[in-house]
Amino acid sequence: MTSHSISLSRHIAASVEQVWKVVTDIPRAADTLSGVTRVEMFTEPPYGVGTRWRETRTMFGKQATEEMWVTAVNPPRSTVVEAESAGTHYTTSFTIEPEGQGSTLTLIFAGEMVSDSRWKKLLWKAFGKIGVRASSKAMTTDLADIAAAAEKQAEPDRFSD
Repeated sequence: MTSHSISLSRHIAASVEQVWKVVTDIPRAADTLSGVTRVEMFTEPPYGVGTRWRETRTMFGKQATEEMWVTAVNPPRSTVVEAESAGTHYTTSFTIEPEGQGSTLTLIFAGEMVSDSRWKKLLWKAFGKIGVRASSKAMTTDLADIAAAAEKQAEPDRFSD
């Protein structure tokens, strides 16, 4: 197997537009996402195809920095972010759907080995499941953080008549 993927969803008590605003506010990601410690923007707003940044995250107790870029945008419903690192191509899709009084955010994270190295392929097979578990945990935390930020934005709307 040379690829792994994870799909997680969460209901958020906020509108599609409020969730979109949080998901696409890359310059503030380090304030919103507890796993992100730093963001360095390479492009200026607005968010769109071609938006590029470097994100530093804590994984396995260590800091990891990856360059990321936006490859698809369908505001305010979906976006795709990609990255490459150590012979692996990563794709993260965000989809936001209205649901009841709020919305559902679905993240699909996929990693595909693009290296021809037999050693890297063996490591991928041996440690890929550990990476999937760690990525799943990080994605679950990201979903909770995005929900908290979007719901905080939505609070004034709940009290207005």
